[in-house]
Amino acid sequence: MANNSIFNSTVCIMGILILLIHIVNILTNDKRKDNRCLLDFFIFTVVHFAAYQSFTVIKTGYTSSAFVIGFYTAFYIMNNLEVFLLFRYMMSYVEPKEKMKKALTSVNVSLFAVFAALDIINIFTGMFFSAPNGVYTRGDYMIVSQGYQFIMLTIVFIVTTTDKKLDSREKIAFGLYCVLPFAAIILQNIFKGYAIAYASIIIAIEILFLFINAQKSIELANEEKKNKEAQIKIMLSQIKPHFIYNSLSSISTLISIDPEKASAALDDFTEYLRINLSSLTEKNLIFFEDELKHIETYLSLEKMRFGDRVKVIYDIAAKDFYVPPLSIQPIVENAVKHGVLKKAEGGTLTLRSYESEKAYVVEVIDDGIGFDLSDVDFEENEHFGINNIKYRIKEMCGGDVVINSEVGKGTDVAVYFYK
Repeated sequence: MANNSIFNSTVCIMGILILLIHIVNILTNDKRKDNRCLLDFFIFTVVHFAAYQSFTVIKTGYTSSAFVIGFYTAFYIMNNLEVFLLFRYMMSYVEPKEKMKKALTSVNVSLFAVFAALDIINIFTGMFFSAPNGVYTRGDYMIVSQGYQFIMLTIVFIVTTTDKKLDSREKIAFGLYCVLPFAAIILQNIFKGYAIAYASIIIAIEILFLFINAQKSIELANEEKKNKEAQIKIMLSQIKPHFIYNSLSSISTLISIDPEKASAALDDFTEYLRINLSSLTEKNLIFFEDELKHIETYLSLEKMRFGDRVKVIYDIAAKDFYVPPLSIQPIVENAVKHGVLKKAEGGTLTLRSYESEKAYVVEVIDDGIGFDLSDVDFEENEHFGINNIKYRIKEMCGGDVVINSEVGKGTDVAVYFYK
């Protein structure tokens, strides 16, 4: 076997093995949206390398012109498809603005179709290559056949290196993947017969995978830090001196007036504190039914303090699903504090839960004063709880919080826990 054949086979086999390891890693460990595109990219590259390796074996005993032309036509299209999938992965990773995304995707699809058509036309014209007597021979316009790759790799390079959201590691990873094939094409013209372009693809993939994984590890660490900060905020938000003082003051007044009611209120207050404190250290999801008990305890205390100014309606049609601890109770608390009690006569809070086709939904509805959504900054201290809850619900169970409010009519907060 010639040296170039040994080199090419080694490159293909090594590339396939490396990519299979990465594919298994993605399938078992990482479910990120952009990694679905990376998985497609890696799987196709395995097929690409396997096809080339098969050709190098078959051509030693079967070298008809039709076979060589057929393979290299597929080979040219596969080279373009490799870049097509890289571009697709880049777009899912970078997530540019919708208008830019549509424009670049249209360019990618259109150019790919044009060059695929040219590769097929080449079968009849030989403008890119021909195969007299089964020997691959470059045509006068062979360089044109690589136009799609040059254009799209340039676009990928520009988009990734100029994107302000990407870290330097990410920019280097994508940039090298774009630059290395250009260098490989030059070297391949010097060392003809050696699959240097494939070797460059393996190196570029390894750099891309390792650098992107390193960046993901940093992002994961930042997420964990953000989660801890969120937990501290929850802890601080649940230590409410005014609420504790007012509740104890109300219970103290009740002792002489209605000892039995005071005893029940004290039990509720103790249970409220117990659940709050235990929830602060709870990292796992809990049943909504458990969260509901906490809400009922809280509302019982508020009704003790404010009487008929706080009216409560429970419309609970679903309980058997999971929620983050202290995720619904603070929303209920906001509805009472910033909605119902802002009206002199008070109002009604409705707590509703039900199951839809795609999610379990919890609604907290009040007929309080309401507000203009455009006038509220949820990052402010007064409202940070809602912003923090939205983050925790999204991160812990992939849920969402939708807020609707109208001045003078009240507020509806719907929490979606997707199945």
